Amino acid sequence: MASSAQIKAMLQSHGSGDNDRFYAVALQVAAAEARRGHDRLAKEIQEMVEKARLAKSNQRAASIVPLSMPQGEAADLLEEVPGNCRVSDLILSQPLRDRVSRILEEQRNLSQLKEHGLRPRQKLLFTGPPGCGKTMTASALAAELSLPLFVVRLDGLITRYLGDSLSKLRLVFDAVNRSRAVYLFDEFDSIGYTREFANEVGEMRRLLNSFLMFIEKLNSNSLVVAATNHGSRLDKALYRRFDDLIEFGLPGDEETWTTIRTRMAGVHTASLSQAKLLPAAKGLSFAEITRACEEAVKGMLIGGRKSVTTDMLVNALTERRLFLNH
Repeated sequence: MASSAQIKAMLQSHGSGDNDRFYAVALQVAAAEARRGHDRLAKEIQEMVEKARLAKSNQRAASIVPLSMPQGEAADLLEEVPGNCRVSDLILSQPLRDRVSRILEEQRNLSQLKEHGLRPRQKLLFTGPPGCGKTMTASALAAELSLPLFVVRLDGLITRYLGDSLSKLRLVFDAVNRSRAVYLFDEFDSIGYTREFANEVGEMRRLLNSFLMFIEKLNSNSLVVAATNHGSRLDKALYRRFDDLIEFGLPGDEETWTTIRTRMAGVHTASLSQAKLLPAAKGLSFAEITRACEEAVKGMLIGGRKSVTTDMLVNALTERRLFLNH
């Protein structure tokens, strides 16, 4: 049982609202019970502390308030996006799925890692072509962790005046440090490009250096995701500032076929020819394949057809490729 000193410490910390102290004493009690051979009770106390910490973190994330800007520009900086997918909804190669799962496992065991002086992956860099799952993966991470997702629009962050841009960036990181959530820096290459891509090197380099300073001093349990379609343009100094680099690519044959079958689920189709559809979809992103499937279904409905045929899908996929190459 807890000693009188521990009981008093727990009551004092609870009365003063010092949750961290309360949890620390509770874990001391669990450790003492474990030493007495009461392993089951010790484990129950540890699990209760973990649940209480997680509930408190989610409570803080849910109470986040929009940032206020003197010029009323906060809405252009942080946009809350509802999480509408889970990891199970993503069509990923197995290696990529394993890496996403590892990030989730570390985040779910955040307290345990920190108790041992370790930090979970929380600064992530996503690179790859448009439409290959970067934004959906950020959304799935938020949904799996029951956290809000905020998209940081860098085109709204960057102004003609460096001082304004730095002030906006500081406000964003104030929110990152204050409220646990997933923060997605979309189109990150707009500030993270290499020197040879810079036109106004001086001012933009100062903005980039400020970003690096803020991310190095990150003091929260938030996830920060920087996403870019142009990984080759990023300054190489950026890579070591992130905990993990995840490279998304165009779908292979297996992922392409899975995407087609998933998007056509619930739609009446004639026998679809994998041998014809895979070459037609070669080089298209997940988003473009999905778009082609939707176009084929619309053609079926408008044309009064009973099913989607292989030829209809091949034509839709070919049209998407022609449109992109125009």
